[in-house]
Amino acid sequence: MTRRSLRARLALAAAVSITLALLVAAAGLVALFERHVERRIGAELTAQLSQLAAAVQIAPDGAIIVDPLPPDPRLKQPLGGLYWQIDDETGGRRRVGVVRSRSLWDTPLRLPADQLAPGAIHAHRLPGPGGRPVLVRERRILIQGDGGPRTLRLMTAIDASELTGARNAFAAEMLPYLGLIALVLGLATLVQIRAGLAPLEAVRRGVGAIRSGRERRLPDDYPDEVMPLVAEVNALLAAREQAIERARAWTADLAHGLKTPLAALGADAQRLRDSGNAALADDLDQLADAMRRRVDRELIRARVRSGAETRQARADVVQAVERLLRTLRRTPFGERVDWQVQAPPAAVAALMPDDLLELLGNLLENAGKWARDRVEICVDAGQRIGIVIADDGPGVPAAQLSRLGERGLRLDRRKEGSGLGLAIVRDVVDAYGGALSFAGAEGGGLAVHLTLPAAAL
Repeated sequence: MTRRSLRARLALAAAVSITLALLVAAAGLVALFERHVERRIGAELTAQLSQLAAAVQIAPDGAIIVDPLPPDPRLKQPLGGLYWQIDDETGGRRRVGVVRSRSLWDTPLRLPADQLAPGAIHAHRLPGPGGRPVLVRERRILIQGDGGPRTLRLMTAIDASELTGARNAFAAEMLPYLGLIALVLGLATLVQIRAGLAPLEAVRRGVGAIRSGRERRLPDDYPDEVMPLVAEVNALLAAREQAIERARAWTADLAHGLKTPLAALGADAQRLRDSGNAALADDLDQLADAMRRRVDRELIRARVRSGAETRQARADVVQAVERLLRTLRRTPFGERVDWQVQAPPAAVAALMPDDLLELLGNLLENAGKWARDRVEICVDAGQRIGIVIADDGPGVPAAQLSRLGERGLRLDRRKEGSGLGLAIVRDVVDAYGGALSFAGAEGGGLAVHLTLPAAAL
């Protein structure tokens, strides 16, 4: 695939989209999980705060005691990660960490000086022991002692690394699943791209079938999004057929229009011959015959170039060669030539029979005219039909081989001809997607190498 490939562009766009979507999804899931865990931790801290409030008592001597102590073992371990603390705000003066858990050791937490209504719970994220952040829940209570009411601020906290560790563990466990999702989405994208571009591939095959002559139009069973393109292609084909038909009709009209003057020219030649002017009559007959042959060949060329119906084109090369040789052996130049044929029993080419006869007829006639004694014809049938026609004549100079087939070219005017035979041969070969080349034959003459498409079985 190249940079201009639509498949590559769609795959790249899908890869970028999937990557961005998975990154956003991963970030969102991690954030949601973190918020969920933080809410759960906050709920636990609030429950512990309620237990702490229920256990707070004022001793007869005014000391603040907690009985019973919260049972979590982390509270008894210095820097254990779970903490509680009680500040005394009686009389408007705060005394920090009057009572605290053993886990705080000698580092009481400094709560912000916010206004707290009795029973209200505030949440904070504060620096804790060792500078590590902690999640805090605090509550202000009023408790009656022997010396009067006491204002206490209760606090429970947990190391924020608990939240960070849970988040990181969740992200690490989520990565393989994200990779699996990326793989599934990638495969689904490839399937979608293939399915989405399949109609374009079907259009390509349909156009190829039209070009090869197997079909005349694209079918109308494509998806709705492709049908406008199909309709335009079919409209273009219809317009092309109309233009070709008009051109063929014009050529045919021109050719038929020339037949009457040619017939009149023949009648004039006969009158001249009857009046005793045989030489001039012969010249007129030769001129009329040359013009008639040229008109016939132009009709053939117009039919071939027009892309006439070739969908069911089938012609047996061996039978065509044998039919042409039966005719050529009765000609003055053909009866003296030894025609040697090497061919399989059958070799069916994807050509219209008339076009194949015109093609082989020009080549065999040309070889027979220039051959001294022998013309070899070799036919090979396979995926393509290969034909080699070699004569033992004078041949063609190597510098002139590439010019063979030019319209009107006659390298040697000692033989009769219009210079159109090989040009028509090249037109027919090009029209059917074949190949034509010329080389020197082993006997010193000319070897024509012809390749034609084989008919489908």
